[in-house]
Amino acid sequence: MPVTSDAPLTVGFDLDMTLLDTRPGIRATYLALSAETGTAIDADLVVTRLGPPLLDELRNWFPAEELDAVAHRYRTLYRDHAFAPTVALPGAHAALDAVRAHGGRVAVITGKYEPNARLHLEHAGLRADALVGDLWAETKGVALREHGATVYVGDHLGDIRGAKHADAVAVGVATGPYGADELLAAGADVVLPDLTAFPAWLDGHLAAG
Repeated sequence: MPVTSDAPLTVGFDLDMTLLDTRPGIRATYLALSAETGTAIDADLVVTRLGPPLLDELRNWFPAEELDAVAHRYRTLYRDHAFAPTVALPGAHAALDAVRAHGGRVAVITGKYEPNARLHLEHAGLRADALVGDLWAETKGVALREHGATVYVGDHLGDIRGAKHADAVAVGVATGPYGADELLAAGADVVLPDLTAFPAWLDGHLAAG
């Protein structure tokens, strides 16, 4: 979708494994949840498949009738365990700066529980003009449309689906569980090795648009 003069540039970004390497914090939280509940959880496996909603992962370890309570407890434990070990991925700050250098807005559209996502951004020193959490795949596309995003950047196949649902340019970054070939096969318009390549790509994209 081209950027037009009457539609200010808005670029959407996923959070986990796109802007932030949240694996250490998520692993620590699952280990704390396992210790507290007495339920065996393979935290190393969990962090290889980040992206889908929290309940999807918890279903692998807990019975259905416990899911809501366990999800609430996980989100509470998250605040004690997840922020300190989480770091911004290479190029994250520069990518947001690049959007703003073009007079644009940054919308972080994530599957993460929104209050925790906000704390993550604050801890990492990343500023979003808009933040919407608790979304996945096509529901991310709904939020992207609502915020007028014409580009969405993410690491997961679900992010590509969200971008396509919004008719936004789907920019994959190979910093998560999928490589470039898989992201392209899922419909990504372009795949970058990481966000360090994003400012130059954005310059070219806007010049061509």
